[in-house]
Amino acid sequence: MTDQPHPAQPSSHSAQPSSHPEQPAPALFTWEFATDPYPAYAWLREHAPVHRTRLPSGVEAWLVTRYADARQALADQRLSKNPAHHDEPAHAKGKTGIPGERKAELMTHLLNIDPPDHTRLRRLVSKAFTPRRVAEFAPRVQELTDHLIDQFARRGSADLIHEFAFPLPIYAICDLLGVPREDQDDFRDWAGMMIRHGGGPRGGVARSVKKMRGYLAELIHKKREALPAEPAPGEDLISGLIRASDHGEHLTENEAAAMAFILLFAGFETTVNLIGNGTYALLTHPGQRRRLEESLARRETELLATGVEELLRFDGPVELATWRFATEPLTIGGQRIAPGDPVLVVLAAADRDPERFADPDVLDLARRDNQHLGYGHGIHYCLGAPLARLEGQTALAALLTRLPDLRLAADPAELRWRGGLIMRGLRTLPVEFTPRT
Repeated sequence: MTDQPHPAQPSSHSAQPSSHPEQPAPALFTWEFATDPYPAYAWLREHAPVHRTRLPSGVEAWLVTRYADARQALADQRLSKNPAHHDEPAHAKGKTGIPGERKAELMTHLLNIDPPDHTRLRRLVSKAFTPRRVAEFAPRVQELTDHLIDQFARRGSADLIHEFAFPLPIYAICDLLGVPREDQDDFRDWAGMMIRHGGGPRGGVARSVKKMRGYLAELIHKKREALPAEPAPGEDLISGLIRASDHGEHLTENEAAAMAFILLFAGFETTVNLIGNGTYALLTHPGQRRRLEESLARRETELLATGVEELLRFDGPVELATWRFATEPLTIGGQRIAPGDPVLVVLAAADRDPERFADPDVLDLARRDNQHLGYGHGIHYCLGAPLARLEGQTALAALLTRLPDLRLAADPAELRWRGGLIMRGLRTLPVEFTPRT
């Protein structure tokens, strides 16, 4: 899973090259950059592969852009996930995580801790995301997918972000967590505020975090009181966390709430963007889309599986890996990093590194040698990756088979990408198609 950034506003900050000063440095973190960051990342890979820059939030951090350096940094345990290692004053630490998580006492989750606590907490929830458990959940994901398409299929038009890519993972993760169906629309509202980044009312994300924290505390209390002596098959994740804490795993209520919170908060937007970015890439690459449609018509699944991996590499949902902080002096890509310095691994840049991928700017759904970093690497590899892959494959297959003449309803130049630091996703994705009964 990955966390949300502090909402970033447009900025005129530019990268300063470590070499070739006669060449103009690309502007970073502008709206133009958000639309297509890949040329700027190509420049950084060549001229300043490990580069210190000031982020829109005011925090200075190192950007790591080459694949080999990125893979090393993601697995380097000298780079801590704990914000306590940040050398900035205490007030700046709120700029490096999820707005409101500190005040809501939700800091003790997988994205903010290191071993041994990370190992202990990850072990408790990993059973919910095993291939077997995810496979058992596949019919529910298909049911949700079909239901959402049913809502707009008769109309002949839709915004695939808000009507499809956004609600699908919200309802799926709510089911896994054990959030009652009658409460899931509240979660959808809170998550909707979080995904808007800077576009909602001031302080809206922090307020949504606080509401979610209060709800989770109450839900954990209710489930603990009603918990049966023995777990039922397919027991929900929150009940499993409670059962573990009541049987010697020493999981505090704050840890249980933080775990449930981060699984929802960090898990849903990665899938929103996988579906949104992936659909957009297929709609703008008709040859690749046609190959996939022909494969699906033959009831083959191989190209769908390799295709989702390629979409994760080509324009993945997570642009930068979540925050890391140096705990001692270290060197990445020949650059010395001081203790306390923040390090941000740019997954989007690493996954288009020509030193690792042939023709990296070409979308090839059949690409074989595709060890992309879209879900990270090392001990913080995305816990929910199997579920996200299932949701992505199910969603794309259903769209292409049920709406065969699906097409963009806007000029690609008119589409806007959400402002933010960690995630990469479209604000809207308007489409048209022949109405279907």
